[in-house]
Amino acid sequence: MTWIKICGITSVADAVMAAAAGADALGLNFVPASKRVVDAVTAAHIADAVGDAVELIGVVADRSLEDLEELRETTGVSWLQLHGAEAPGDLAPLLPKAFKAVALADTADAQRALTFPGQRLLVDAKVQGELGGTGQRFDWSLALPLTRERDLIVAGGLTPANVAEAVRAIGPWGVDVASGVEHPGNPRQKDAARVQAFIAAVRAVRRQP
Repeated sequence: MTWIKICGITSVADAVMAAAAGADALGLNFVPASKRVVDAVTAAHIADAVGDAVELIGVVADRSLEDLEELRETTGVSWLQLHGAEAPGDLAPLLPKAFKAVALADTADAQRALTFPGQRLLVDAKVQGELGGTGQRFDWSLALPLTRERDLIVAGGLTPANVAEAVRAIGPWGVDVASGVEHPGNPRQKDAARVQAFIAAVRAVRRQP
């Protein structure tokens, strides 16, 4: 089955709801500029609440190796998703439980994505001045070659209405959603009905290898 991550979780209530709905992973954002940023205390409460039911993934950008290791220890996140200007060599010491997020606008971006180590790789829309969570969609054809090389996670503009189309078109290993399952106008709260609809739409499609 296609792996599903609900990103931008900011509360214990939303974490428990998304896990119960069938998500495989939850994303906790530690980028200070993000509308969905959480602090270490909140993250630790979320980790305690969901336990081993889902993977907890810390969304980070341009932090030192020491900071990232401390973040793992103090918050309970097991994986790291790097969204900044990190170089391939910056990722290597964090493996195996880390992956790079690469914004795609053209084939050069797709080729650059493969220079990063690790089995997982996330691709998102390239939006000037933003690191992700924009709700913008990219040209899905750019991701197709990457599915043969990595466990590819597709983000960017996914919603309950279009995620099945994305899974059929790309055949990704996983999908990632934030704004597409939020309450309108409130990036810090998930809509339970939208989360459930998103997961149901993904599960209804059999991913082609």
